[in-house]
Amino acid sequence: QVVEIKKKKKWMKLPCIESRPVIPIPQEWLDSIDGQIPPQLKDSPQKNKLLYQLLTEVSDNFHDVIIKYTVDSFLKDPECEEPAPEKQTILEFSQTRRENFVTSRKLMRANLHILHPIMQTVLEIGHTTFSSMSLVDLTGYRALGPVDGKVLHKDLAVECETAEEQIMNTWFPKVINLLTSPKTLGSVKDNVMDAFFDCACTLISNQLKALIQRSVEGFVYPFHPDNYHVLPIFHMSLTFNDEQMGIYPTLQELEADVFEILNKVQTVQSWLADSTSAFVDAKAPDHTLAWAHCTLTTTLRKNLEEPDRYFQNYVDNYDWLLNGAAQAQVETFLEETHSFVEYVQQVEEFRELSRKLGNFPTKVHFPMVQLHCEGLNQGLAKKAQDYAEILIRKMKTKHTQLVLQICSDFETIRRNALKVPETTDDMAQIIDYIETTKTQSIALLHEKIKSRLSYLLDVHIFEPEDLELNSTVFMWPLKIQEVFKLSDEALREARMKGEKEMFAKRERVTIHLAKLERRVDEFPHCSELDMMQQYLTEVRTVQKLLQEAEETISDIHKDEVFHQWEQTSYPEVEVIRDSVEQYQKFRWMDGSFADLDGEGMEVKLDEFFREIFKMLKHFQQKKSNNKQDTKKTTGLSRQRRSVEDTNKNQSPSILCSTTLEEVKEFKVSNETCVKSVSRPCILTQLFLYWRSTSL
Repeated sequence: QVVEIKKKKKWMKLPCIESRPVIPIPQEWLDSIDGQIPPQLKDSPQKNKLLYQLLTEVSDNFHDVIIKYTVDSFLKDPECEEPAPEKQTILEFSQTRRENFVTSRKLMRANLHILHPIMQTVLEIGHTTFSSMSLVDLTGYRALGPVDGKVLHKDLAVECETAEEQIMNTWFPKVINLLTSPKTLGSVKDNVMDAFFDCACTLISNQLKALIQRSVEGFVYPFHPDNYHVLPIFHMSLTFNDEQMGIYPTLQELEADVFEILNKVQTVQSWLADSTSAFVDAKAPDHTLAWAHCTLTTTLRKNLEEPDRYFQNYVDNYDWLLNGAAQAQVETFLEETHSFVEYVQQVEEFRELSRKLGNFPTKVHFPMVQLHCEGLNQGLAKKAQDYAEILIRKMKTKHTQLVLQICSDFETIRRNALKVPETTDDMAQIIDYIETTKTQSIALLHEKIKSRLSYLLDVHIFEPEDLELNSTVFMWPLKIQEVFKLSDEALREARMKGEKEMFAKRERVTIHLAKLERRVDEFPHCSELDMMQQYLTEVRTVQKLLQEAEETISDIHKDEVFHQWEQTSYPEVEVIRDSVEQYQKFRWMDGSFADLDGEGMEVKLDEFFREIFKMLKHFQQKKSNNKQDTKKTTGLSRQRRSVEDTNKNQSPSILCSTTLEEVKEFKVSNETCVKSVSRPCILTQLFLYWRSTSL
């Protein structure tokens, strides 16, 4: 047989065979094949292409069969002819079988109720009614857009009820009328009536089963992986409720909704169970239901994986906003000490996150799901914004405190600027303060409040009282300029007043120094030892007055520097100071005896002797200088004045000489006393000598 097949293929490839005209397949055959293919398999260009390939393949197969038949018919190989059967079986027709045939035909007519004409009518009615009917049709739902699972369940339930009503109002009454008509019942014997109705029930059951099976397959058809273009789109939402993220409906709820639809489609057996407990079996085959459940489960879970991953991405990245981590972060930040810039950085992180979440797509499209994310996006964005608002409120509180402090600082500037200066130092301090305030303080305060307020105005809505307070602080730089003008006027008046007071001080100091000179000129007449205490008191008084004059001169010099005037000089001060210092040494001639130190008396006495000796030299030198001045001067009045000065200068010299002689005498007496008496005796004699000489 293998050899024969090879030879036939060889003959089929001969040019003469291939060139022989062959009758093509009739077009009506191809049209018949095309008509048997369901319409849903021809609703796309891709499927039309497959249909064309199928018809081409059928035509080619028909052509090959015709050629093969030609070869088999006309080019047989004798060697390959089939051997004749050894013995043919001859049918035995000696006995007639007509009676058996007639009997069997009568039995068939009596018991094979499917051949009853009414059954043919029922079959035609069922074909006419159910051939184009489907309980549900999902192929058009994708074009309608996203649909909620429960809404789809209700819509398809309505479709099923509509189809049920149509069947119960059209097909069912016709079938019942045919089966219960007197004509039909009259043609059926009573003893086979049950069998007749069982046959009708079976016929009806098969028609309904075919309808249900076709409806189940039609319902599952869009969920097949190759039919994604008609797959319905389900509406799902990412939700934000009670500080929790969720997805509605859940994956399990959506699966349950789809399977509820399938259960609704396969419950047609209940249609005929309203009036009797014995109803027509119209249940879909188990293998069809198993296939439907498997296909739906696989497709649903596969197409729900991406929406679930998308939702899990929210949970992984933004659950910290809801699980307390963000709250703890904000509370810790508020408890710590941070600058305004750090607050701005923290706020901007939350605001940027809020903007990012708000800009997420509100709808995300998947092959079977349109996921609405607006609710979750807004919820998370608001949550991030709430944390930002907590920080902003803290910033606003600090800003208000700063504004109040700045207002207080401006009030302080106003008080200090309008303070009336009493002295030149006060004027200098006020001028420096105003200059520093103008160049640094005001600009710093204004910039500080401006930068803070400009940011807070962008991120926070202020209350009217807060706006009024901010307006007040922004008006202070203008108000303070008016204060500075008033301060300048007050300083000009104070300057003029200070100049007048400085003139008066100059005059008073000049007069005061002249008086001191006259008092110092009287010191040379102090030659009485008994008046030594009064002399020393007078010297101390002059020294005190001279110190006051020097302080006044120092103030005058400060005023002259402040007013940028030429500085005045007072040489009389040095002359008076030198003169007073000489007479200050007379302090040795006054004092309490109880304050004397016996052991250090000799040392102090030597010191006192040296100072008195220096004073004597000083007065003698001064006397010599006066004589030389007398020779240079002319006129009788000047000579008389020089003589008077000479007489005056003689008194201190005489006093110094006398004191030196008495000190020498005291030292000799002291040495004699030391040799003859004890130390207490020396002190006693020293005290007596002191009292006797008024030392």
